[in-house]
Amino acid sequence: MREALLLLCPLPADLRAALAERYELVPDDATLGAQPGFRIAVTTAMHGATAAQLDRLPDLKLLSSQGTGLERIDLAAAAERGIAVAYTPDVMTEDVADAAIGLMYGAARLVAEADRFVRAGRWGAERMRLGLSLHRKTAGIVGMGRIGQAIARRCAGLGMAVVWHGPREKPELSWPRLPSLLALAERADVLILALAATPECDRMVDAAVLRALGPEGVLVNIARGALVDEEALIAVLESGGIAGAGLDVFAREPALDPRFLTLGNVVLAPHSASLTRETRAALIARMLADIEAFREGREFLDAAARAG
Repeated sequence: MREALLLLCPLPADLRAALAERYELVPDDATLGAQPGFRIAVTTAMHGATAAQLDRLPDLKLLSSQGTGLERIDLAAAAERGIAVAYTPDVMTEDVADAAIGLMYGAARLVAEADRFVRAGRWGAERMRLGLSLHRKTAGIVGMGRIGQAIARRCAGLGMAVVWHGPREKPELSWPRLPSLLALAERADVLILALAATPECDRMVDAAVLRALGPEGVLVNIARGALVDEEALIAVLESGGIAGAGLDVFAREPALDPRFLTLGNVVLAPHSASLTRETRAALIARMLADIEAFREGREFLDAAARAG
């Protein structure tokens, strides 16, 4: 008999199909209260798992999460209950970094706007507005973890200077660390957010940071929408306080603020930075491997172990 996995949220079709080949999949039903008998549950980084959800699963020993983000999973509660938390870091690093560069070019070199310009039949009758050169400009990266470093390598390869800010010194890195986010925004031509979301980082990119970035500056966010004060961002985009933005994430998803849709100087993406065929295949393989490692008593990366 195949082991049953409890699904705490809807899963992408490809992941669900891969799991269904090996396991019985049971959607969670909160109206049932406690649900004993499940050793393994599956969630996503965007849905997470609360202490209350874990309390309803007295036999749970593994929570498998799709994604790198852990901010919506109560790791302390999992550790207290002896629940391991498997997730998928590293798998999407390079593709997310590629997406950040794509959004940077899209916003600075007006890639999406140029496409709309041509499709609307305006070429010839009008001249497109000027974009911003990126060569010899400065990329300011917020957060210098795996993804931040991958972005930094790409920016350096494009002929950009790289500076960064994050919570900890990293003396092994050659790129200079600036003492504050405000100082970083003042130095940067492009401000790229690659920081994990924590309560302390909520709306850290506020009106003051955006003013420091300035009217020829570009904001790129492939991290979390909660890092940005969206009211302040919309205000500076409307007024020309910054040149543009490339956004893959929003405070509310998928119901983003509709004012973003009216702005020509922002490139919008549907939280798709990691969505490539290669990454999806690697991510699903990682989740399957971690679940099998748990079932066979082998080691795997357990985020809850660090919180315990």
